[in-house]
Amino acid sequence: MCGAAADAAATAGWLHDVSAVVPVAARVEAARAWDVDVLPEEVVAPMILHQKLSAVLAEALFGVEEAATLWAIRCHTTLRADASTLDKVVFLADKIDWDQAWVRRGTPPYLVEVEAGLRISLDAGVRAYLRYLWERRAALAVVHPWLRAAWAMLDR
Repeated sequence: MCGAAADAAATAGWLHDVSAVVPVAARVEAARAWDVDVLPEEVVAPMILHQKLSAVLAEALFGVEEAATLWAIRCHTTLRADASTLDKVVFLADKIDWDQAWVRRGTPPYLVEVEAGLRISLDAGVRAYLRYLWERRAALAVVHPWLRAAWAMLDR
């Protein structure tokens, strides 16, 4: 598992989208009610808040206490600067197991590049996905600061 703890990766994998039960329109209010720091980009695109809200629910409802697991959940959509191996594993697993089939049938458009990168290293796989996003950043609703920081760290 690329050096990530299998149990932590499994827990993060199961719980990373648990906050999908919170409607997108209610996420900013829910985050503020649960004392989650809400960035301006998350107000504009509240869907992104699900990563932070899922970490809150994983801890509060499912008793997840391990900081590394909570961080992997917390940044699984955007990644972050200084991401751990576990963060990267959960981030890429989320992208490879594409949940957008309801929008566009088939495989993710970046999958070939990500898989090629993964044959080199975990960082190369992450870099391939981040490059895909970065090249399309003008089409994104927002460029989350954590995504920007992750790209800056890996774009060397």
